[in-house]
Amino acid sequence: MASHTIGIIVNGATGRIGSTQHLANALIPIIDEGGLALGDDRLVPRLLLAGRDAARLAAVARAHKLADWTTDLDAALADPAYAIFFDAAATQGRIGVLEKAIAAGKHVYCEKPLSPAAAQGLALLREARRRGVKHGVVEDKIHLPGLQKLAALTRGGELGRVVGFKLEFGWWVFDGSEQPCQRPSWNYRAGGGGIILDMYPHWRYVIETIVGRIVRVASSAWIATPERIDERGERYGVAVEDSAATLLELEGGAFGTIVSSWATRVRRDDLLTLQVDGSKGSAVAGLHRCHVQSTAHTPAIAHFSVMRDIGADYRSGWIEAPPLATYCNPYRVGWEAFLRHVAADAPLACDFAAGIRDVAFADACHRSMRERRWVVFPPLGEEQAR
Repeated sequence: MASHTIGIIVNGATGRIGSTQHLANALIPIIDEGGLALGDDRLVPRLLLAGRDAARLAAVARAHKLADWTTDLDAALADPAYAIFFDAAATQGRIGVLEKAIAAGKHVYCEKPLSPAAAQGLALLREARRRGVKHGVVEDKIHLPGLQKLAALTRGGELGRVVGFKLEFGWWVFDGSEQPCQRPSWNYRAGGGGIILDMYPHWRYVIETIVGRIVRVASSAWIATPERIDERGERYGVAVEDSAATLLELEGGAFGTIVSSWATRVRRDDLLTLQVDGSKGSAVAGLHRCHVQSTAHTPAIAHFSVMRDIGADYRSGWIEAPPLATYCNPYRVGWEAFLRHVAADAPLACDFAAGIRDVAFADACHRSMRERRWVVFPPLGEEQAR
């Protein structure tokens, strides 16, 4: 079996997502296993870590036993030894670095969101097509074990006709006064922050893959924590929403809700839960587990008491879905698909066109908030689908 090397520039390697998910859970294991199998050959990534902080880059490189890192992104992009550019740095800088990478003739893969607005993503897509480079975005959540189990139930028809759904996500993010804030301050500033731009691109592909195509949205959002303390210990005003709620209509007439917040304390099965209700049963999935209640096990609830708790166990009658036969880290799934796309022209579902639809969903929700009305969310336009 022959081995072939493919060079990958990893920009934003010192961040949590870059160092933990994309390096430790995806690319490094592929390298340690001798590369990705492609027929009778193996494709071995050669990594060049890129960023602005030399000390942190060196530390991440040492931790992963990597030799190559640089603070000179322009020089890295000019090096023909690296065919792929990957960006996991802060959202507000993504357009600029992707434009540079595409201009340098690199195949490009990036974290979400692809761009702050769909129109900017469309410009990237057009330029990538003009240059003839491959392109992809990270759509990892659909590969979580709990959501995989839920997707299998909806695909297999076990829940029957979908009548509704609800997605809940979030936790309490401290403002920095009593405990350190768990999220970087740029998440709360204009130009790339906000829970809608950060998380709704994920909710788009999760809902449309598992439940059905979204056709209309009505959204609201608010700032629950108006002031925070940043990484330098300075107080600043929060400029973008930290909480949002959306009502969605699906093709076929079913409705559902999304509630996402960084200002809520968790008392549910998981940090992320998606419940789908159907004519034959319901299922609720978290990150890892999925529970199902069929019609036969649905209790015949007829009343409640205003005087006393009737003592009903509403968790009974739910059966845990069986474990997956095999499971691969969601970020590794994405990398393997993109590498096969680049090296063997294998089809890729999560290309820039998909990434644009992810961002367009956030755009539609923002528009609904501004105009205080339902907003139609159309399918991909011809210019994106071609």
